[in-house]
Amino acid sequence: MEATNIIFKGKYHYGTGRRKTSTARVRLYEGQGQVMINGKLAENYLNPAHLISVIMQPLVLVGMKDRFDISVRVNGGGPMSQADAIRHGVARALLEVDESLKKTLKSNKLLTRDPRAKERKKYGLKRARRAPQFSKR
Repeated sequence: MEATNIIFKGKYHYGTGRRKTSTARVRLYEGQGQVMINGKLAENYLNPAHLISVIMQPLVLVGMKDRFDISVRVNGGGPMSQADAIRHGVARALLEVDESLKKTLKSNKLLTRDPRAKERKKYGLKRARRAPQFSKR
C-alpha cells in the first residue's frame, strides 16, 4: 500500500503534545488503527520499532487501540523526543473523545508534559556544568 494515498477524512479530535524541542499536532479519526506521521506510515517513519508502542500506549491503556486512525504532524527533536510528544498529543486528544478517561490517563502520567530539557551552556565552562580540565603543572 502506498503511504501517500492514505488520507483520513471526516471529524477528528485534536491534541498537541510536547517534549524537549519536539511538538506534535495529533488528530484522531474514527478508523481501524492506522498511524500516519508526517505523511508516512509509522513503521516507515520511526526507526526503532519499539517507539510505535510508545505512541500507542494511551490507546492501549484505555482499550481503544483499533478504534482510531492517527494523523500526526511532528517537528523538532530526535526520534524518542518525537515519540514522547506524539504520546502526549494522543493522550490529550483522547480527553476530547471522552472526559471520563482523565483519571486513567493522569494516573499513568500521560497528560503531564515532561519538563526536562537540555540545560544551557554557561560561560567559562565547556558544557552546562563541565569545567575545563585542570592541570596542576
